[in-house]
Amino acid sequence: MAEFLLELFSEEIPARMQADAARHVKDFLTDMLTKNELKFDEIRSFAASRRIGAVVTGLPESQADLVEERKGPSVNAPEQALSGFLRSTGLKKEELVEKDTPKGRFYFAVLSRKGRPTAEVLQECVTEMMATFPWQKSMRWNEHKEHWVRPLHAIVCLFDGKVVPVEFAGVKSGNKTYGHRFLAPAEITVKNFDDYQKKLRAAYVLIDAEERKKIIYDKAHELAKAEGYKLLEDEGLLNEVAGLAEYPVPLTGSIDDRFMTVPQEVLITSMRANQKYFCMTDENGKMAPRFIVVANMAAADGGKEIVAGNERVLRARLSDAEFFWNSDRKEKLETKVEALRNRVFHAKLGSVYDKVERIRALLPEIVRYTGANPADADRAALLCKADLSTGMVGEFPELQGVMGRYYALHDGENETVANAIAQHYSPLGPNDKCPTDPVAVSLALADKIDTLIGFWLIDLKPTGSKDPFALRRAALGVIRLILENGINMPLLQIFNKSRMIYGEKIQASIREAITMSEKKKNAHQPTILTNWSAVQVEMLMGFIAERLKVLMKDRGVRHDYISAVYGLAQTQDLSAVDLKRMIARVRALAKFLDTEDGKDLLTAFKRAANIVRIEEAKGDVLYRDTPDKTLFAQNEEGALFDTLGKVVVNSSEKIAADDFEGAMEVLATLRRPVDAFFDNVTVNCSDGERRANRLRLLNAIVWAMGGVADFSLIEG
Repeated sequence: MAEFLLELFSEEIPARMQADAARHVKDFLTDMLTKNELKFDEIRSFAASRRIGAVVTGLPESQADLVEERKGPSVNAPEQALSGFLRSTGLKKEELVEKDTPKGRFYFAVLSRKGRPTAEVLQECVTEMMATFPWQKSMRWNEHKEHWVRPLHAIVCLFDGKVVPVEFAGVKSGNKTYGHRFLAPAEITVKNFDDYQKKLRAAYVLIDAEERKKIIYDKAHELAKAEGYKLLEDEGLLNEVAGLAEYPVPLTGSIDDRFMTVPQEVLITSMRANQKYFCMTDENGKMAPRFIVVANMAAADGGKEIVAGNERVLRARLSDAEFFWNSDRKEKLETKVEALRNRVFHAKLGSVYDKVERIRALLPEIVRYTGANPADADRAALLCKADLSTGMVGEFPELQGVMGRYYALHDGENETVANAIAQHYSPLGPNDKCPTDPVAVSLALADKIDTLIGFWLIDLKPTGSKDPFALRRAALGVIRLILENGINMPLLQIFNKSRMIYGEKIQASIREAITMSEKKKNAHQPTILTNWSAVQVEMLMGFIAERLKVLMKDRGVRHDYISAVYGLAQTQDLSAVDLKRMIARVRALAKFLDTEDGKDLLTAFKRAANIVRIEEAKGDVLYRDTPDKTLFAQNEEGALFDTLGKVVVNSSEKIAADDFEGAMEVLATLRRPVDAFFDNVTVNCSDGERRANRLRLLNAIVWAMGGVADFSLIEG
């Protein structure tokens, strides 16, 4: 068995692309080798700042020889059929074999194929992979038409120690690579993966990303501890820095004390985003005046010059942050609101100022259900986007909301309002913490609902994997805010209110535009929206339901159970949809269907529904009327009818009282009379009237159970 080594050496590959690139190399080689019937033991891919590649072990020298027997026409078939078979096989008639089969005597072609050398297959695989590589961004250089992420300099392509000839963008494969750009730039000749890995390590290159991450993580923690602090954990930064350095060496630097009065979120953001530094904190989580920079080399002076240079750069960066911090506080946050008129939210949906006004108009409808103080909610809404007009957020957009809180507190706003400003963007993802304060929750809901309604009305809904306006995230945020805070809220009612506000606000803007002076005619104005159909909003409810399925799947709830409860709401009144009650109902349904009663009744429901559906499809008769008790001929019919009546009344009462488990218990009382009916009553009897009446009784089962959930949507 032989080994295959591939390395594609180039200029620096962006860190964010490296992991995906390594994954693609592995997946592509796996697929291609499998397709070409080449077995192997293992494929390992790797990526570093200037190289991606893979090693495949346990490969054979060539493909296995293949012998295939292909059946042809009957020996009595017309000559034309035989000629066609011969053309398809490339054989002559005398090379065919005649064999007896259960259907007579037939011609057979015995085809053998010599297995191709593995090196030949690998050559084709690598050539195709490089030509079709799915880089997020790529480039051309010099006169070459081929694209790669950065200019390509060398290709190592070895099978069993021998070079596999490959050429891409003027670069021919060989057995030469290069070490660290500064510490070991000389050419390196390699024989196999073990030799490759050892020589690169000696040349200050660690090809294993996990090894680089561990070195950074362990040394950074050690350095922080030596300073008497803790390292601020940052997995995203760790992954990025590990992709920037082929030979990582963490070093400690200092932050001037003058900058420690600037909010620590500003310091952390600046250091992380611009300089890729790790931060330290004290025991209380307060930021320490130290940072860790990861150098890409071991310096002769122990890194003193590297640290000094990074400290100078950081000083300049933080001086800018300090300036914005001091400058922004010279004016109150409220004075920044007016400037939002000149900041576009979306060309068809108005300015950010317009959005703020819509949020304020929607909040009174929301606070009815959250219990938030209306005055605090309105104040927070007025100021929630104001920090977008500050210098700090202009420099660091990631700090929107965070800086609004700081500036609000500086202006003397109460803490509830200030915290709501900071938290109204949350949750930003499935793992982000949800606000819990009623004012913050209300503002976050209003902001997200306004976004959803707006983009739905202008028909910019997510398509496939594309979601440029993060509407899936907004929908998930609405769901989490409601469920995790236990809010009973008629969502469709809120959506329709938001829809109406859009209409009112835009019409007002249009009227204002008509009377504007000539000098303001070029100012931004919202586009007239024409689609105010409530159907659009109901479509949005369906979108919310799909997001709910995704969220609850991760929490162990089946998607079809959600469909069964939501489907029932669709057939009744969507305005009554309340996510909190809906999930409580789903959980009760799941618990019920996990019992023997539940499983048995689900089977009975499907059986009854199928019989009625089939019979109704045969003619124009529908079996939707109430069964006639006078036509009952067996005790089981009457017992089932009486139980159904009790179930309908009692389950409705339980549901009205939000006792969903109680409703399921009521439903369970159907099991015995339903089982007895199916065991002892013949539906398809000879008496036409009794047959029709029994079909109506079956439909009554479907109808009674359908008041609790739409069991037709449950799988299995």
